[in-house]
Amino acid sequence: MSRIGRKPIEIPSGVEVTSNGNVLTVKGPKGTLTRELHKEITIKVEDNQILVERPSDNKLHRSLHGTTRSVVNNMVEGVFKGFEKNLDLVGVGYRAAKAGNKVTLSLGFSHPVEIVPEDGIEIDVPTQTKLVIKGINKERVGQVAAQIRSLREPEPYKGKGIKYENEVVRRKVGKTGKK
Repeated sequence: MSRIGRKPIEIPSGVEVTSNGNVLTVKGPKGTLTRELHKEITIKVEDNQILVERPSDNKLHRSLHGTTRSVVNNMVEGVFKGFEKNLDLVGVGYRAAKAGNKVTLSLGFSHPVEIVPEDGIEIDVPTQTKLVIKGINKERVGQVAAQIRSLREPEPYKGKGIKYENEVVRRKVGKTGKK
């Protein structure tokens, strides 16, 4: 039995969970998330807990069990607390500015890069070299952060680029002159 899949998910106060067949809806103080789950995995909501159950020990069911439980847990956590990813801009002249809901990045290209966040995603610029991506859907927050990072990934010689806040960039030694 999956160790993660069999753990019940506690429903915090202020969060409402409804299950209609294989469609799960989670409402909370930050918003509402709806997701269609695999038809063979059952979701039971009882006594302020969510239980994820599988019909058999089939390989497919075992692989879906823990994954489904994690997805449902992320939905509950997202509507209650929300998720955020922090990005750092490292390099001379690399900076960000926010105007309205649009973020403009100067990344050493011949033109500024403008980013308009999709619905449900908010991008904050606390300083010129930091970006904070916030939202209730963990997958979308991570995807937007990855897309922004892919504009200028950190390079190994000087470490310039956009990196996650806790990311460690492995540095390489550059060329050495003749002796």
